[in-house]
Amino acid sequence: MKKFIQVFALIGLSLFFNSCSTSVDNSITFKNLASNTVYVNFRAELITVAAGKTVIVKEIPKGKYTYSTTYQIPAGTTESRAEGAVSGELDIQAGTKVLIVYSSSFINGVYVLSATISYSDDQTGEQQPIAP
Repeated sequence: MKKFIQVFALIGLSLFFNSCSTSVDNSITFKNLASNTVYVNFRAELITVAAGKTVIVKEIPKGKYTYSTTYQIPAGTTESRAEGAVSGELDIQAGTKVLIVYSSSFINGVYVLSATISYSDDQTGEQQPIAP
């Protein structure tokens, strides 16, 4: 019986230590499909995302973070504006992956930068049942 308890304790400890990872698997991907460069202010760093490029920020600790976007405008622009998820707050949990996609249009001298956001997590705030 004593040996059974020792084996059970060793198995439990090994499962516990294997589940404790030293790296954080959270990331934010900034994908720029817009015609010009965008700059993202995130965690007191300026992230430059050139047109047609993607930048991935990895190992973000759990927490709430704000971000904001500024952008270059093309020559000949008479008016510009930004729409959608160009700024906001990100709620990062364990294993969260976030994708922010930038796009743009340029019609009659008006440059419009648009951004959309998606999360790998459920954003409803409801608890999801744990699968068997």
